[in-house]
Amino acid sequence: MPFPLSLETLVSKPMMFLIFGLIGFAFGFVLESAGFGNSKKLAAQFYFKDMTVLKVMFGAIITAMVLLFITIGLGILDFSLVWVNPTYLASGIVGGLIMGVGFIIGGFCPGTSLVAMATRKIDGLFFVFGVLFGIFVFGETVEYFYDWWNTAGYMGRVTIPEWLGVPVGAVVVAVVLMALFMFWGAEQLERIFGGRDLSKEPRWRRYAAVGIVTFAVSVMIIGTPTTEEKYERIASVKDAALANREVQINPGELLDSVANDTLRVVMLDVRSEAEYNQFHITGAENVPLAQIRSILPEVQAQQAINTVFVLMSNDEEAATEAWKALQAESVTNVYILEGGINQWIGTFGQEESDIVQVASPSGNDSLCFSFPAALGDRYDAADPSPHEWTLDYTPKVKLEVKRDKSSGGCG
Repeated sequence: MPFPLSLETLVSKPMMFLIFGLIGFAFGFVLESAGFGNSKKLAAQFYFKDMTVLKVMFGAIITAMVLLFITIGLGILDFSLVWVNPTYLASGIVGGLIMGVGFIIGGFCPGTSLVAMATRKIDGLFFVFGVLFGIFVFGETVEYFYDWWNTAGYMGRVTIPEWLGVPVGAVVVAVVLMALFMFWGAEQLERIFGGRDLSKEPRWRRYAAVGIVTFAVSVMIIGTPTTEEKYERIASVKDAALANREVQINPGELLDSVANDTLRVVMLDVRSEAEYNQFHITGAENVPLAQIRSILPEVQAQQAINTVFVLMSNDEEAATEAWKALQAESVTNVYILEGGINQWIGTFGQEESDIVQVASPSGNDSLCFSFPAALGDRYDAADPSPHEWTLDYTPKVKLEVKRDKSSGGCG
């Protein structure tokens, strides 16, 4: 079972809270030990006299990044289960400017202000009061700019490698080198504006820099697992589910699920565009099998407690391959239409004289029916009424609750 693991399922809930408390205590202890509860030390970075904040934060970022992608490459961590803050470009820029100005004037960010308050610093206490008041004002006024705040510049769950279209390892190495250059530049600023004597700096820091670059390069060497490699790690369990027909749902169950107001059914038709245009179920989205990986970020973003994904092809072959790809990327509540479009038409299109069954299909996973025209979902069989059909089937849809991916905050 790959990480991240759900503490609530591994230990009792009280023990889970205890672990969270210990992590929080350690985080606060380290912040205070590093001097991050002192507004003068924090503000000094904006005068280029003490760049400790920049070096510590970037040090934490590159350390976490390198370790994260090494464990991903080794198959220890499933990146699809790691929370990545959705990108809201416009509101993010405005919010960053507001927070940056507040940081300069107040000397704290939200996390460090709590540390300062906990150590009985008056400026930290008032900063926290200001944060709470700002949250209150935002909550009372957000209705007036909600659409802009929630949609302007929305890019979803996007990472730099996806955005630039370059390998993850190359980005990791580039970010590490950028951080080391910033560390060097920060020390030069401290020397110029803060009078720091760099000749007394310990030599171990050079070795640490070489070490982190070496680890970053190892990310390039290890690489990231492909969808096929990810599936191989879970094949023993998933292939058994396929063989036992646990995920192939009857056309009647799909019809009832679409009519169920408590469910959100996302139907993905993985056939070619030409076959989709000939006939498809009303509401189904055409995503040819070759493109299924390209929509993974969109599919992962749509996951919710009441969402079910149903894959369909002419038979089951292409839908099964798409199912394996989604399973490899930890998408939950994914099912296959039993018998595919052929069984759907055979069930609901018996009385449509325009749809004629083909005696000799052209091959595996081929459409077994011919149509007078490519009418898509304008056939009666494409949108049968659930009130007119009562089919016997064994229900198989069981909603799996995906572990909550909670976002983090500022240190």
